[in-house]
Amino acid sequence: MANKLQADEISSIIKERIENFEVDVDINEVGKVVGVADGITSVYGLNNVMAGEVVEFETGVLGMVLNLEEASVGIVVLGSMAGIVEGMSVKRTGELLKMPVGEAMLGRVVNPLGEPIDGKGPIESTESRLLEDKAPGIMARKSVHEPLQTGIKAIDALVPVGRGQRELIIGDRQT
Repeated sequence: MANKLQADEISSIIKERIENFEVDVDINEVGKVVGVADGITSVYGLNNVMAGEVVEFETGVLGMVLNLEEASVGIVVLGSMAGIVEGMSVKRTGELLKMPVGEAMLGRVVNPLGEPIDGKGPIESTESRLLEDKAPGIMARKSVHEPLQTGIKAIDALVPVGRGQRELIIGDRQT
């Protein structure tokens, strides 16, 4: 009888296995390409996709969701259109498009995905920012206080261009 397990031993073994049980479920929302034209695809079936979310085509090419419509979504292709055809599967990644930022980006040439294309190896950046991020409010921005010299004296004399804010491209600082 020494070989037989007691009820409480069996119970403790079952409880331990239940507590240590891990399930790795990979649920992906997948859509189908219904239209392809000029770097933009229409995809049906991605009902829960977010605007600005990165998606992956069957070919491995990435895209970014731009238009959310009732029956489909418009996706801009961030790579080669070769091989992207109607009926192809597209899956969500669940991530918004991010770019590496920081000192490691200085002097580097990158593609629209923030990947290096200058042959200097990978970018060793620890931080990233959303590509489509909310701009800081007007009051939080630094005021335009320095002119931007274009190098053409006639333009610099006649049209003041301010350095710093995208709202002030040309014109008087007071307007």
